[in-house]
Amino acid sequence: MDRIAGIINLDHEQDMLDELTYFRCGAAVPFAGRYRMIDFAISNMTNSRIESVAVFARRKYRSLMDHLEQGKAWDLDRKRGGLFILPPDWNDPTDISRGDLQHFHNNIDFINRTLANYIVVSGSQHICNINYQDVLQEHKSSGADVTVIYKKVDELYPEHQRAHKLDVDENNRVTAIHNDHSNNNVYMDMYIIEKDLLYNLIEKCIAHGCSHFFLDGIKAKLPDINIHAYEYHGGHALVNSVESYYRNNAKLLNPEDHDELFKDDAPVFTKIKNEAPSNYTATSNVSNTMVANGCVIEGHVEDSILFRGVKVAEGAVIKNSIIMQRCEIDSNAVLENVILDKDCNISNGKTLIGAPEKPYVVAKRRTM
Repeated sequence: MDRIAGIINLDHEQDMLDELTYFRCGAAVPFAGRYRMIDFAISNMTNSRIESVAVFARRKYRSLMDHLEQGKAWDLDRKRGGLFILPPDWNDPTDISRGDLQHFHNNIDFINRTLANYIVVSGSQHICNINYQDVLQEHKSSGADVTVIYKKVDELYPEHQRAHKLDVDENNRVTAIHNDHSNNNVYMDMYIIEKDLLYNLIEKCIAHGCSHFFLDGIKAKLPDINIHAYEYHGGHALVNSVESYYRNNAKLLNPEDHDELFKDDAPVFTKIKNEAPSNYTATSNVSNTMVANGCVIEGHVEDSILFRGVKVAEGAVIKNSIIMQRCEIDSNAVLENVILDKDCNISNGKTLIGAPEKPYVVAKRRTM
């Protein structure tokens, strides 16, 4: 039986979420009420029966390590395989690799020792719910060297400008990879490749002084290798800016968008925290809001997302906002189009108002 190992490559993901990435990498940013962005990438792998997952992390990964721990939440705390958080190794004086090829080179033992004969490489900025076993079957039947995954989006947003796009022919073969802003075929930073081919391409890239494996090892080899395109049809969000983070969280208040991403047969797993159910007092007024456990709500909340342990005092008003873990909103405070990071306190009578296209963001542990 064919096996797949997984690599979540965070090396080229820039921390462009402003205040939300002051103290953490983008993969560790909370999302959708109780998750982190990386939860979707890891859950996709475990739901696809991938038992060995490596995370390539270079900077600001303390919060990520705290969240992932030994991988128990994803059933990856196992004797064989499991979850590996792998910063680059700086102690090899003979190492000439650069960029994310440092990760591939210095952690080549992960690739060599895995019993899998295929490797799935993914980032964390494309939020989706995908089964890589389906991708593998199409990859094998196509006879391709590499299969890349893309989403044909209905509408292009600013976040798509920084994404690579694909030209695909009638046989689903990739003919070009570029940054054409008018192309709707958005490459999702995910591909599947045979282990031996991955190893050979890594060696060639390092020998030629390359620094970006996908661009130099796959995109640049487009005329020489067969790259197949797999079209993903499920729920999808690309989060690489504050605006895209705010909009794609808000989309989940729509039941259809929510159910496309969160499926009963392919659940999204996250670190478990045992907290009491949320408490809605007689003075509370809550509508069209996603509320995690452990909250105490006495005020007015509408069209918003409340993470675990949020406290909203009587008389407080929250509209179109994202309130992260353990924030406290005091009486008569007004928040509209606001993102509060963890452990913030908004004092009595304070008013914070942003715009839908430019939400007001407060960094973690601030008192205002």
